Amino acid sequence: MTTPDPGVFISSAQMYQELRSLSDGLTRVETKLDGIGQGLTEVGKDVADHESRIRALERGRWPLPALAAVCGVAGAATGVMSLLSR
Repeated sequence: MTTPDPGVFISSAQMYQELRSLSDGLTRVETKLDGIGQGLTEVGKDVADHESRIRALERGRWPLPALAAVCGVAGAATGVMSLLSR
């Protein structure tokens, strides 16, 4: 007859060492998460800055088509006036 397996014995020192290892790992993960959170905050600020710059550029572009239309009308009017003055 075979003897039954007595199981695995883990000493309290081994348990404490494993618990400390897990705690250290958790601390490293928390530190990395804090760094990622800080980085996301900085990215959010950069995005807001870029958004405001893009909006300013878009506001500055609207007069260009209107100016081109005015120049076209002025050119056409000049052409019509020179044709009628002959």
